[in-house]
Amino acid sequence: MERKRMDCPALPPGWKKEEVIRKSGLSAGKSDVYYYSPTGKKFRSKPQLSRYLGNTFDLGCFDFRTGKMMPSKLQKNKQRRNDTLSLSKGKPDLNTSLPIRQTASIFKQPVTKVVNHPSNKVKSDPQRATEQPRQLFWEKRLKGLRSSDVTEEVLRTMELPKGLQGVGPDSTDETLLSAIASALHTSNSPITGQTCTAVEKNPAVWLNTSQPLCKAFIVTDEDIR
Repeated sequence: MERKRMDCPALPPGWKKEEVIRKSGLSAGKSDVYYYSPTGKKFRSKPQLSRYLGNTFDLGCFDFRTGKMMPSKLQKNKQRRNDTLSLSKGKPDLNTSLPIRQTASIFKQPVTKVVNHPSNKVKSDPQRATEQPRQLFWEKRLKGLRSSDVTEEVLRTMELPKGLQGVGPDSTDETLLSAIASALHTSNSPITGQTCTAVEKNPAVWLNTSQPLCKAFIVTDEDIR
């Protein structure tokens, strides 16, 4: 590194300015500026210098890099400060957002609760109120489960009529029997099976969740006997 130390006439008598020029690395050719007090104390920045001198010396227009007083720099700072003040005073507030309370109120305030008003209209959807969403193919959760009597002996599986055929992925006779038994127990409407023929091609779209997973069927007298 190359060091150049010289007197600084812009500062009080006895102050020195040192410029260190870098010779290597990516920053080769750039320089660092330092100042030394008459007692030999080193200063690396203008804020450090200002804190040390305090009110005894005005550094408002002092340029730390060149070591000279720059009256034009002080004038620019004053003009920028005046422009900021004039904008804050004369420019209208264009913020259209609503004011938001940032702190909670420490005073107890009365609150009026309005539960009914003549001008209010409550819209209700009767279909949404009565129909609840149902899971598709929920009968598959019953796969592998068998009923037993009080002695924990597994009951024999019933044989379904040939007219009952399952619908849906991985459909078995056991799943179909569980689905029909659940529908008979929970549903108040007639059990007809899936009447839409498109359900066989895409059961996830055309499935009627109120009916068990089986094709449409008709119970005959022979089935009853």
